[in-house]
Amino acid sequence: MYKTILLHADTSRSAPARLKIAAILAGQQQAHLVCAAMTGISRYAYRQHEPLPHDVMRPDLAQLVTARARQALDEHAKLSAGLDVQSLEQRLVNDDAYGGLVLQSRYADLLIVGQADRDDPATGALQQDLPEYLILNGCCPVLVVPFAGQFPTIGKTIVVAWNGSTQAARAVAGSLPLMASAARVVVAIVDAMVGDDEHGEEPGADIALFLARHGVKVDVMKVASDGDIGETLLATADQAGADLLVMGAYGHPRLREIMLGGATRTILGAATLPVLLSH
Repeated sequence: MYKTILLHADTSRSAPARLKIAAILAGQQQAHLVCAAMTGISRYAYRQHEPLPHDVMRPDLAQLVTARARQALDEHAKLSAGLDVQSLEQRLVNDDAYGGLVLQSRYADLLIVGQADRDDPATGALQQDLPEYLILNGCCPVLVVPFAGQFPTIGKTIVVAWNGSTQAARAVAGSLPLMASAARVVVAIVDAMVGDDEHGEEPGADIALFLARHGVKVDVMKVASDGDIGETLLATADQAGADLLVMGAYGHPRLREIMLGGATRTILGAATLPVLLSH
């Protein structure tokens, strides 16, 4: 089970939905929920310029970003009052979101962040690559919550994107606490390839047996794509009525995905359901 869940708290318009998912998971897992808001000022600046980094930021701006972080925590505190969170911590962190969340993730079982939203006036074009940065550099699985929509349940029907990779195996391991209580888990294998270095002699059999030993109810689904694996996975999740997609991230070098596209980038940009990712 997850015992510590870390939530990125900010003033984005999707923050309330993200908090609700975090509260649901904290209740299901009997976990301690940490709402962490970042001031946006690197901790290295504070180390050199106590108590405020006046030499690198004007005092009024430092106070403004700190007040904004406190506002995010205040809003989360008000919302969480009606969500029945048994163990809750509000944490103000003097750091930027990238470094701060990576550091905090060392002491969490799951990190929850929002999908990038260029049209959000609270974040705009800032932090557009935050989810992928945390997936690549964080110390625990990352749950990315879409910026649009409401998610009354999570983890009842789970689709696992399985390709036999190290990244997919880490994502499966990181989501076992959720799978253990799921009503249905669908292992989706896109464009299955037979062989020891691919999906095995019977694609899906090994991972299904592994999950079954953990008491997980598993269905294996082999799916053919038209070349766009990300869109195929999203369509499969929709057809299965899934409320969570689990997948490994950046199985190919990140530069290749940036230049040519890839399943991870497609899903991070287009997902309409929560996605748990590990690298």
